[in-house]
Amino acid sequence: MTASSAFPPALVLILGGLLLPLLRGYARSIAILALPLLTVWLVWQLPDGVSLSARFLEYRLEVVKADALGRLFATIFAIMAFAGGLFALNQPRVAELAAASVYAGSAVGVALAGDLITLFVFWEIMAITSTLVVWSRGSENSYRASMRYLQVHLFGGVLLMAGIVAQVTDTGTIAFTAMTPSTPGTWLMLAGFLINAGAPPLSAWLPDAYPEASYSGTVFLSAFTTKAAVYVLLRGFPGAEILIYVGLYMMLYGIVYALLENDMRRILAYSIVNQVGFMVTGIGIGTEMALNGAAAHAFTHIIYKALLLMSAGSVLYMTGKRKCSDLGGLFQSMPLTTACGIIGALSISSFPLTSGFISKSMISQGAVDEQLAVAWFLLAAGTAGVFLHAGIKFPWFVFFQKDSGLRPPDPPLNMRLAMVLFSILCIGLGVWPQPLYALLPYPVEYAPYTVPHVVNMLQLLLFSGLAFFTMLPLMRRTLTITLDFDWFYRTLGKWVLDRAATLTGKALRRAETEARTWIGVLIGFVFRHHGPEGALARSVQAGSMVFWMIVLLGAYLVLYLV
Repeated sequence: MTASSAFPPALVLILGGLLLPLLRGYARSIAILALPLLTVWLVWQLPDGVSLSARFLEYRLEVVKADALGRLFATIFAIMAFAGGLFALNQPRVAELAAASVYAGSAVGVALAGDLITLFVFWEIMAITSTLVVWSRGSENSYRASMRYLQVHLFGGVLLMAGIVAQVTDTGTIAFTAMTPSTPGTWLMLAGFLINAGAPPLSAWLPDAYPEASYSGTVFLSAFTTKAAVYVLLRGFPGAEILIYVGLYMMLYGIVYALLENDMRRILAYSIVNQVGFMVTGIGIGTEMALNGAAAHAFTHIIYKALLLMSAGSVLYMTGKRKCSDLGGLFQSMPLTTACGIIGALSISSFPLTSGFISKSMISQGAVDEQLAVAWFLLAAGTAGVFLHAGIKFPWFVFFQKDSGLRPPDPPLNMRLAMVLFSILCIGLGVWPQPLYALLPYPVEYAPYTVPHVVNMLQLLLFSGLAFFTMLPLMRRTLTITLDFDWFYRTLGKWVLDRAATLTGKALRRAETEARTWIGVLIGFVFRHHGPEGALARSVQAGSMVFWMIVLLGAYLVLYLV
């Protein structure tokens, strides 16, 4: 094994997370905040290229390999671990805190993995620890959701492992480089990556599981799995045309289901699918502008989506309610939470002077540069749809609309600080995007603040807002259930399995009855011949035996002489 002087950054969060249950009080709080900061520092100590390698069988594992893209994602993962840890300092369940730290560390490991085997190891650690984050809430719903979540991600892991084996067999190398989906191995790997990205038809795992985590667990979950999938797609399949169609579908799918939802955290969960759709579309376009836009949008999305879920988590923490129909009027007693939620809502809507504006617009520009008119129009429609469900619907129904009579105060200090930190980043990156642009994998020659672009975006958002309030009676939610693709394995699949179990049970009982009958016949036959009264069990005198021996010998002599 060879190593540089830099310690592997991922191990800081992983080992630290495993040690968290041994710490108490202020020591645990300090560790939660210090570990991500140390990770960021170590990430930026890494030189470009391989810093840590090892031999495994006949392969050379590149355990730590840094470049601009990997450093960008490792940095934002560590920043998210810090802000999420700050928000979760009041969380009494140490299992969630430990799992979240290992989860974040494995995401950093994915971002710095230089080979497919190392990538797969960290990928599966992410699946296990994210399941623990959902499960650790301790409710029956969270347990069931975590088991469904685990099944989907283990299926994705199986596809990824099969793809890696096929790819290594075809090429003889485990290097993680850009590929095209043209062989069974690359198609299987792409499918494994897309499952974690929340792509169809298995998108429903995300809104099924994330809202069932605790008020703080959902914040962690929003950042790592889907954005690690965006990273590996950027690294492994840039320019794969099929991703354009997959991304556009994800974008529109997320909008429709978010508009139908009544649960505030399910609204934001569907919004994750929608926003990842923008990134996947940019990856499919594949130009330097579009890839920079996808990477930048992943960076900003982690921040503003966590901010939105922090505001929703604060409401849940202080009121115990999560349905929009049960909330409203909270701006009167939770002004800071309301303000931070609005900043996150404006950012996700790409409002000028916010972080979403300076990242999402690069993806649209990539579509313009490649003359993809249909993609550009759908991206614009997607932006309007985002403003409808996350920019207006979420803050309006949670903090404004009717007065629910609830008067909870703003959450504890650590939760307020986490929201303020990410609010500052949302505004700061929107006003001054150059530091983020400098971190992107390709040189950036793009000015987001042009008069046509700003005017067009303001017009788009203005008319989206007008449409929302015009159709406000249709937007009011009731206690209904929205069916998604998970109906096939949660309801239809359960019915099929129950029916199969019933039919199988009947068949087994019939087979058992038939077997008992034939066994009884066999036992009776044996008993008749070998039982106490059976012919083969009778006592025979010696004289009779001699007589029959003579008869047999006589018969033999006659046959022989003849």
